[in-house]
Amino acid sequence: MRKSSVTAVLAAGVLVLGGCGSDDDSGGAAAEDTTSADPSAAPSSSAGSEALLTTEDNAAYGTIVVDGQGMTVYMFDKDVQGSGASTCSGQCLVAWPAVVAESGAPQVDGVTGEVGTITRDDGTLQVTLAGWPLYHWQDDAAPGDATGQAVQDVWWVIAPDGTPVRTAPPAS
Repeated sequence: MRKSSVTAVLAAGVLVLGGCGSDDDSGGAAAEDTTSADPSAAPSSSAGSEALLTTEDNAAYGTIVVDGQGMTVYMFDKDVQGSGASTCSGQCLVAWPAVVAESGAPQVDGVTGEVGTITRDDGTLQVTLAGWPLYHWQDDAAPGDATGQAVQDVWWVIAPDGTPVRTAPPAS
């Protein structure tokens, strides 16, 4: 019984993610406003709380970037680094909510890559690191979770300098 429940959950997840690997860039964003970190700015996450970026040591992936609440952030291979646009929209954005800020200069701690923002079609400011738009994963339930790593081989945790960490998740 447990095995069939897990299979059903995984099947549902694949259906939701179906749009996340497409080349549809209908949810693009406007020009990028790349700025260095500004400690006086107070951003907010997609959940509406403080979203400054910081780092965390992860046993599987090394030092990675997390938001102010310790939730892992990801980059998407379908995005073009430095383009100033996000290719994740629609159902993709439901599964992978954008990391958003209230200002164009998000506050960071321990993040060494260039942090900035892009303006999404709905006017929100999505945080970028080294030109990569940043996202959360809907199935990360607690700080330190990194269950979105390598989903569809296009979603990756990101190092403090903005380098994607393309390491397969540990076997469970």
